[in-house]
Amino acid sequence: EREMDSLMATGEMASSAILTMALHALGAKAISMTGHQAGIKVDGTHLKAKIQEINPKRIQEHLDQGCVVVVAGFQGMNPDEDVATLGRGGSDTTAVALAAALKADRCQILKDVDGVFTANPRVVPSARKLDEITYDEMLELASCGAEVLQSRAVEFAKNYGVVLEVLSSFEVKPGTLVREEVEEMEQVIIRGIAADKNQAKATLLGVPDTPGVAARIFKGLAGANINVDMIVQNVSAAGITDLSFTVAKDDIAKTRRLIEPLVKEVKAAGLNFDENIAKVSIVGVGMKSHSGVAYQMFEVLAVNRVNIEMISTSEIKISVAIREKDAEK
Repeated sequence: EREMDSLMATGEMASSAILTMALHALGAKAISMTGHQAGIKVDGTHLKAKIQEINPKRIQEHLDQGCVVVVAGFQGMNPDEDVATLGRGGSDTTAVALAAALKADRCQILKDVDGVFTANPRVVPSARKLDEITYDEMLELASCGAEVLQSRAVEFAKNYGVVLEVLSSFEVKPGTLVREEVEEMEQVIIRGIAADKNQAKATLLGVPDTPGVAARIFKGLAGANINVDMIVQNVSAAGITDLSFTVAKDDIAKTRRLIEPLVKEVKAAGLNFDENIAKVSIVGVGMKSHSGVAYQMFEVLAVNRVNIEMISTSEIKISVAIREKDAEK
């Protein structure tokens, strides 16, 4: 993982150097910086590091001199002074963190789409571009599979009050603002829909229904930095229950290694994995003040013969686990 981090970070640094040379060719004064040079400090985790601190002093000095500063995203220096990468969407997270550290008025994230849409326009041609969306809505959509922004970047923006704008790399026109919620935003009940096919379900069969068992199962996953999403425990029968939870498909092998030894330890009957699931979610701050949304969602799925395997809700989100083949439908 350490060597992979170094390799991936080198690619980002090469890209920033090429961009800097392109700016020089256009007559701009520019300088490229690595994550370490830019003062980005991360924790000790390789491939999934989290930003701990940013000291923007050197960046600010170059900005004060009229330089365009090109920072290699997706990376930082960990406590062992090794390069560590931030994982999926790490460049977005770097941009937002730098904007927060530099107290920028706005952080613009340029993508291959015009902004944030009500659904993936490649799947739903009638999807509409949103003029604005709340941090919480964008955070839920990002964590539910919307690929336009990474959830950690949105979380960073929310925590530090950074106004985000998602806009096109190819056309000069307004994008979608991601900002704090205001009252009129609640008039829109559902802001968007997302599907995530990078999901797998693990099920521990015949688990004794006693206090502490779930804690033992999930402790190891938390320690390995594996994010558990939906969790369902069946109604106990004769002191025995089945426990199901979802993780990213990328984490299946690691999850299996950690959970298999626990099968005997907690006296479970068995363990199985299902990689053919997807999560479909509806998100909107308006759900807080409108009833009947879950009923409408479930009715649409029932009419179209899509079976629901798991359900998870928050104040502004409803997610269902279904067969992967039904996700786009």
